Amino acid sequence: MELGRSLDRRDIDAWFVEEVLPLEPMLTRLLRRNWRDVEEVADLRQEAYVKIYEAAQRERPSPVKPFLIMIARNLMIDRLRRNNVVSIETMNDLDWSNISEIAPSPEDRVAARQQLTRMQAALDQLPPRCREVIVLRRVHGFSQREVAKKMGIKEETVENQVMKGMRVLADAVSDRRGNLIAGAKRLEWRRKD
Repeated sequence: MELGRSLDRRDIDAWFVEEVLPLEPMLTRLLRRNWRDVEEVADLRQEAYVKIYEAAQRERPSPVKPFLIMIARNLMIDRLRRNNVVSIETMNDLDWSNISEIAPSPEDRVAARQQLTRMQAALDQLPPRCREVIVLRRVHGFSQREVAKKMGIKEETVENQVMKGMRVLADAVSDRRGNLIAGAKRLEWRRKD
């Protein structure tokens, strides 16, 4: 089973190199033209690569170019939403009486803890430098340039380490999803009998 998985990964890697990487100049131009902070362009490009690679693990997008453009567009929209600051005046205008406190259910809390444990285990299996890059980029939110400077490595190395680390973490999550889907199918099969 592991052999099939490594062959599949090599196949996805080859697809990525042949189909996605040649679009890098176009993607970079698109991001520079539409994103005001030039220092974040490399980060957005890297996130787009991670998203398209994760999508390819499920099903290869075809055609690739419009899919990559859509991913980049969605990433920029998500970042704008995260960075959007709501003014104090707007907060005062809200009707707070209709807002209730919704706490997660005990099941949701257990599921979140289990997912966090799986992610931590996958993170712990990464090589030390790769783990440090992932933690600095994804946990602490440093830019690619800041991580490179802090660790004394090239930005390209940071980009490569993020790609490798995110691939391992995506595999950890997709393995769990696969187990859940397989378990659900077995349960459904038993019910039909």
